Parts: sequence; C-alpha cells; structure tokens
Amino acid sequence: MFNPKDHQGKRQQVFMSSVEALANLFALLATFLLTPEIYARTVHWIIAYTASRYGAGFEELTSIVWFAMTGLLVFFTARATLATAIVAGGLALATRFV
Repeated sequence: MFNPKDHQGKRQQVFMSSVEALANLFALLATFLLTPEIYARTVHWIIAYTASRYGAGFEELTSIVWFAMTGLLVFFTARATLATAIVAGGLALATRFV
C-alpha cells in the first residue's frame, strides 16, 4: 500500500543526494581554481620549514606531498562548507514557500 512516510523519505534521499553531488561539483571547481594559488604562495615556506626541521634533501618530495595536501584541504573544506550552505539555503527556500 501507499505509505506517505516512504514517499517523504525518498524525497529527502533525492534532495540529499543532489546536495551532495552539487557540493562535490562546486568543491572540484574550487579545488581546480584555488589549489595552484595556495600552493604557489605556501610551498617555499613549507620547503624551508621542512629543511630546517628535518634536514635538506627532501625538497622534491615535500613539494609533491604539499601539493596533494593543499588540494585535499581545499576540496574537503569547500565540500563541507558548500554542503552546509546548500542545505541551509534549501531549508530557507522551503520555509519561505511552504
């Protein structure tokens, strides 16, 4: 039989999966645009810090690892922020029109 609670649950699943997909898409875009900028402004400091604390000779490895970490930091920060903002915006629109 038709159960309204099942229908509501499916709508929520569709909404949340759409929010997740949209947040991932925008996070990828933010990662593509911001990672090179942040990396270029911080890599010299990270290499100098690593060399002074752990010794020289790891510059290439440090720069590769720092690039990957910068990309992951940007992606996950953007995804968490955007997912929260999209849900809050959706709820604000829903309360305004309902």
